[in-house]
Amino acid sequence: MRREENELPFVSEERIGGQALLLDTCVYIDQMQGRTPEVVEALIAARQAHHSTVAIQELMHTIGVLDPEEGRSSAVVDVIRALVLSMPAHRTFVPDADVLGRSALLSGMLCRLQSYSNDRKLRALLDCVLFLQSQKLGFTVLTANIVDFDILLQLLPAGRVLFYRRKH
Repeated sequence: MRREENELPFVSEERIGGQALLLDTCVYIDQMQGRTPEVVEALIAARQAHHSTVAIQELMHTIGVLDPEEGRSSAVVDVIRALVLSMPAHRTFVPDADVLGRSALLSGMLCRLQSYSNDRKLRALLDCVLFLQSQKLGFTVLTANIVDFDILLQLLPAGRVLFYRRKH
């Protein structure tokens, strides 16, 4: 079961310093849409931010889903392209076979515990890959995905996650 929010590690002024970050895909999307709170921007500026090819996959999937005939699609593609190209190669990590294998097992557990239907299963797998990749690299995941990452922290308390709430 999900824990109360006051039991979870949320970004705050007191937590600006610390370990390097691995950004969840939602962070990039929220930044592009102007929905990241100032404290999150300060956190990203203060710590080393790293990237996962998992997030790149999810961003590229967004491009693939866009209808090229839709007027706004071209601008969105340009923004995502610029974002992906701005990720330094030395701070972009590919999950290894160990992380991928353990992630499959962990995501199966998450899907069973949360009764996820087929549409949520792939997202759960990608969240698990990011979580375990971050743990292996010694990073902290930054995410607004409280539901899934709270459960992951309960299953593997050694992982590190910082949550934030989006601006609306």
